[in-house]
Amino acid sequence: MFSETDGSRKAIGDVDILYHDGLYHLFHLVLPNHDFIAHAVSTNGVNWRRVRNALFIGDPGSWDDLMLWTAHVSPDPHQPGRWRMFYTGLTRRDRGNIQRIGLAVSDDLYSWRKVPVHWEDGRGPADPAPILEARRRGARTEANEITALVDPSSCFPLSPDPDHYEAGLDEGRHWISFRDPFWVEEDGRGWLLAAARVKEGPVVRRGCVALMEETDAHHFEARPALCHPELYDDVEVPNLIRIDGHYYLIGSMREDAKIRYWHSTEMLSGWRSYHDNVLMPQGNYAGRVCRDEGGWLLWCFFAMNRQDRTADNMMPPPKRLKRDPSGLLYLETFEQLLEYQGDEIDTRCVRSLKPHVSGDHCRADPHRWAISSDFGFQAFVFEEELENFRLGCRLKLQGLGKCGLLFRVDPQSHDGYYLSLDLLKGVAQLRAWGTDPERDAEHMMNFNTLQSAFWHNETPGEAEISLLTFGSYIELSIGGKVALSLADRRYSKGYVGVYIDTAELVVSDIRLNRMDRPDQHEDHLVGA
Repeated sequence: MFSETDGSRKAIGDVDILYHDGLYHLFHLVLPNHDFIAHAVSTNGVNWRRVRNALFIGDPGSWDDLMLWTAHVSPDPHQPGRWRMFYTGLTRRDRGNIQRIGLAVSDDLYSWRKVPVHWEDGRGPADPAPILEARRRGARTEANEITALVDPSSCFPLSPDPDHYEAGLDEGRHWISFRDPFWVEEDGRGWLLAAARVKEGPVVRRGCVALMEETDAHHFEARPALCHPELYDDVEVPNLIRIDGHYYLIGSMREDAKIRYWHSTEMLSGWRSYHDNVLMPQGNYAGRVCRDEGGWLLWCFFAMNRQDRTADNMMPPPKRLKRDPSGLLYLETFEQLLEYQGDEIDTRCVRSLKPHVSGDHCRADPHRWAISSDFGFQAFVFEEELENFRLGCRLKLQGLGKCGLLFRVDPQSHDGYYLSLDLLKGVAQLRAWGTDPERDAEHMMNFNTLQSAFWHNETPGEAEISLLTFGSYIELSIGGKVALSLADRRYSKGYVGVYIDTAELVVSDIRLNRMDRPDQHEDHLVGA
């Protein structure tokens, strides 16, 4: 997990991760200023160590002198051993209303150099003529250090092609979307994707994934939109991957702050949606993929402040990205996270949360509970208060009552997290439920729905679940697939257990393990 230091007035923004030679390299925005792209490394994808910042805004007058937005790092296909970073830049001259895409290069992933650029109107400070003249004289310049990399008369920074996309301030929303680059090579051809907007249609339905082809080394030509769902204002942070011969396009939508995806058997056309195309639930944003020895991973940042996504963000552990036999994508718990799993706790040590009344029953055998409550709510909890843990079990509900899990629940006030599980409809809802002592009357009650998810239940009334807490991070898997993924700091320690409301429930295959604290393993951890 990774976040900026508490109290620093900085927050992690959009992320990009590259795996190389046993190291995960994280490149991320720093909000709210957007004045540099930070760099951190990790050996396990969970704990991170900051290293030198990768890129800064340009000098006054440069095309990127106001802000830097989302970037993507990938190997240079034209020069082995070199890396390219496509990134989004904004300039003061346009008051930040026009987004463009630039390029930086590196030989080691740590030291980055922006390539020479020119502007369409020739007024940019990096006009290629002085650079070419310096080359003729043999003077040492940035252009010399990037010899044979990019012709300074090339197309950088890239702007949207007016034949295909909104490209003028008099169109659409009166600011130009052209950001979040993602480079991919497929069948020997190089492609650059970006978040952009088509020229026609309802103004808030023009969001698309722009497409450019790399026709020569570092030269790009615009193509029609790769995908235009005709639903969203923007399709942010696009990713394109292929799994088992099928293409998947992943993007983030501001409308509901979720990560969604589309699928196709052809890269350039035929994009379709499944009945459920939500890959990550609300609050997870700007998803990015990378590939390591285990396959594809999905990363993102999570916004703990729903009203301001520039204030309190963290990057949770990644999820392993998989494809099921029907073609749908799903996510699994990152295997490196399970390396923090500790000793097992005796699950026979159980007690009722509130005073026992007639009609409440609990039979606790090794790895199996049979519990019931004939009249209203009752919870059965493990006797030990826990902070970080992993609970796995199978639930089988009898009757038409309610059930769920609770955790980090205070023994006296019963404040904590309550996870409602509708095993018939396939609905999970996590709430922080407690008391605000600084308020009075009905305002004293805190009842906050943190995240919800749906799943297809092939056996109504039953579910195999896994609940994991790790610092502020909370993850719920159902049937081995991640359903909830979020961070919250309201409660840190308390009882863990199962609740029922006018129901009978069999809890079997129970396994409860402690989890080490996030800072007890290798790399230096920032802001768990």
